[in-house]
Amino acid sequence: MRLAIHRLYSYPVKSCAGTAHTRVRVTESGLAFDRHWVIVDAQGLFMTQRQHPRMVLIRPDTAEDGLWLRAPGQSDCFVPPPSAQAPAVPVAIWGTRTLGADQGDEVATWLSAFLGTSCRLLHLHPRANRLASLPHVTRWIQTHPDWPQSFLPVERHAFAFADGFPFLVANLHSLEELNGQLAAQDIPPVDMIRFRPNIVLQGLEPYDEDHLSGFRTGDAGFAFVKACARCPIPNVDPQTGDTAAEPGRTLARYRQFEQGVLFGMNAIVTLPDGETWLQVGDTIEPEYDF
Repeated sequence: MRLAIHRLYSYPVKSCAGTAHTRVRVTESGLAFDRHWVIVDAQGLFMTQRQHPRMVLIRPDTAEDGLWLRAPGQSDCFVPPPSAQAPAVPVAIWGTRTLGADQGDEVATWLSAFLGTSCRLLHLHPRANRLASLPHVTRWIQTHPDWPQSFLPVERHAFAFADGFPFLVANLHSLEELNGQLAAQDIPPVDMIRFRPNIVLQGLEPYDEDHLSGFRTGDAGFAFVKACARCPIPNVDPQTGDTAAEPGRTLARYRQFEQGVLFGMNAIVTLPDGETWLQVGDTIEPEYDF
């Protein structure tokens, strides 16, 4: 199997269902519209499938003039873009502060009815400037001075409401290894969407990502700045919203490290001038960190 991009996903509303793409625009902040919206509770705290697994049943669909939300038993809800003059609402994502714009009472009522708790929807505010972890990004740049030659300055790695970095990259054959472990226990296989990656690579050996500094595709260079420690979200069935012990229990048996149970790599990107797009099937060039 050749080295290539196997799948591309974005998640317009944090912790809701994902969107598969055959071709998608990419910026330093992530794939287009990725986590540009976040749901917050009555105290203003961001909500995820960790506490509210039904969020995975909410299906966002971005449009030029706004956002559509769909969910079982609910009428479709259209969310227009926030006003340019919308007040900034402070919100923290895992301790890092950023700004959102409230999307109004109609969608708040819609979400609250479906999730069974009072909540509101925020869109990324124009003044938001949340940066990827400076220690991780700086350490990667300092230890890889020759690749890429003209890496973006640290301060440009701003992104929206994802957990910690603009991109999550996963390896198809690492998932196949996991599914082999599940099959040996007569447990059904799981789909990669449970791990919520943005970019899925094919053609690598299982867990080769542990040994990569990043990869290139075309003129874009992705740097693997931090291994991804997994939370319980992969245990949520994206079709039903039900939770179980797997695949997390099996993954923890053989992927437990000091940093946690690892699967996938958090990444930043350097891009050429002008608009850049990624496409399923694009060839990749892995950069091994030996």
